[in-house]
Amino acid sequence: MRRAWLGCVIALALAACTPDGPVPPETSPAPASAKSPAPGFYGTTEPFAENAVYFVVTDRFVNGDPSNDQRDQGRPHPSFDIPVECPDGIDGNIGYLGGDFKGILDNAGYIRGMGFTAVWITPIVDNPDQAFTGGDAISCGSSLTDRGKAAYHGYWGMNFYRLDEHLPSAGLDFAAFTAGMKAQGLKTVLDIVANHSSPAYTMPERQPGFGQVFDADGALVADHQNLPPAELDPANEPLHRFYSTKPDLAQLGDFDPASPEAMDYLVGAYLQWIGQGADAFRIDTIRHMPHPFWKEFSDRIRAEHPGFFMFAEAFDYDAAKIAAHTLPENGGVSVLDFPMKEAMQKVFAEGADFSLLADALHLQGDPYANPYELATFYDNHDMARMDAGDAGFIDAHNWLFTARGIPVVYYGSETGFMRGRGEHAGNRNYFGQARVDAAAGHPIQAALTRIANLRRQSPALQKGLQLDLRLQGDEAAFYRVYDDGDNAQIALVLLNKGDAARTMEVTEFLEPGDWRDGFDGTVQTVEGVLAAEVPAHGVRLFLHDAPPRRDDLRARLRSLMDHQPSSMLP
Repeated sequence: MRRAWLGCVIALALAACTPDGPVPPETSPAPASAKSPAPGFYGTTEPFAENAVYFVVTDRFVNGDPSNDQRDQGRPHPSFDIPVECPDGIDGNIGYLGGDFKGILDNAGYIRGMGFTAVWITPIVDNPDQAFTGGDAISCGSSLTDRGKAAYHGYWGMNFYRLDEHLPSAGLDFAAFTAGMKAQGLKTVLDIVANHSSPAYTMPERQPGFGQVFDADGALVADHQNLPPAELDPANEPLHRFYSTKPDLAQLGDFDPASPEAMDYLVGAYLQWIGQGADAFRIDTIRHMPHPFWKEFSDRIRAEHPGFFMFAEAFDYDAAKIAAHTLPENGGVSVLDFPMKEAMQKVFAEGADFSLLADALHLQGDPYANPYELATFYDNHDMARMDAGDAGFIDAHNWLFTARGIPVVYYGSETGFMRGRGEHAGNRNYFGQARVDAAAGHPIQAALTRIANLRRQSPALQKGLQLDLRLQGDEAAFYRVYDDGDNAQIALVLLNKGDAARTMEVTEFLEPGDWRDGFDGTVQTVEGVLAAEVPAHGVRLFLHDAPPRRDDLRARLRSLMDHQPSSMLP
């Protein structure tokens, strides 16, 4: 999961040269005047931690090329524009709606302008053309029900080597897409599935593609044959060897983790997409395969691409359970921080005390391999969107982009799009170019742009150790400290989620000297106390571009470093 320390230093040097965003280029951290003793102070050396991630369900973002919509596809079970009616009149949709690579690439400047440096897109592999006829009937807000649903989301792969035809345009295949994103300063995080194919049984009559897997040449290599898992016969039927004989999620064709054929197929497919420009993987449903499977998978991927970063969905709010995936012996895959998501929901949507976030940070290391490499978020496509007012989203973003972890924001949340809506009830509804164009006037988007661009300029916010001063009531105050021996920065973060401005003072561990306002660049010289008025639902952030020198601060930071895994060290 961790690359060489030299790569980290080079990446930071390049990042410091970035001139765009609201933070002036001259405010990039200056080299420390004196090197601190090795190994320095940092939360992680992982280069991908520099990024903030914008997550899009590709089909639902922007339809950049109507010629690839496939609007007549799938008959007699058409797959385009299938509304799901909801009693309150805000409907969902379970058909394709036209979003594609061009829609994302056309808006790369919009995404980058908000301060994001990576885009997580849903799976790109070829999916069945028809709407599924098996499973359970869908209703507004239902879960794990698939009858009548199309594969617009991309998670129902049938050929993992081929690009789904709804996504590319003339001259814009996946390789061209990733190259175009890189030219706009954006990495591509590819969502991958390795535990299942498409829905595979309960169909009244077999449908083409469902429960079938094809190789790069289009040859059929696996077929569930519309049989329930218990009726599969992998010992005698070669087309059953990919599949498990035990049911798991809905009616999906679950892969057998012990199948060498399935492993070879999946590794080959995903190495292909890395070769075409994928910069990182988000792994779907990781807990539905055992650790030895992921250990082999990640080892084989990293044998070809050392240090390749992956984070996964382990849908569980118990840190001890999801942390197991991050351990090197289990594959060394980071995870989406579900425990932090649960705490953020309570604090920013339900008005709970900042103190609820403290335990979710796990700053002493256990149980994660490295908590600073977790992907932090407050909602996504598999749950109800956060149901908060504008101020709640602003407060959530101020925390998300200053606290430890790699921030992930779901498309549309910059305007509170479909807030509170669950799956099949609007959670994944179409965003569209008109909403993108109007977003710049939205207060959530303006505040998000401000804090995300500051993080983009700050190695302390990206990789620094977090030292909490106080998390209580409507106030949070903490340091982020980064010192690699050549570059050093201390960030002091002050958050106020209250409805009135307040003056916050910090004396603990405060380095004397010059502190620069992260937003306007003004410098104040402090001795003993730093006081600042923090606006209602606001953030103040001060930067000290020098290594920590106070003995008590260095001792506290060393304690934090000592409690982190030895694998953190360069």
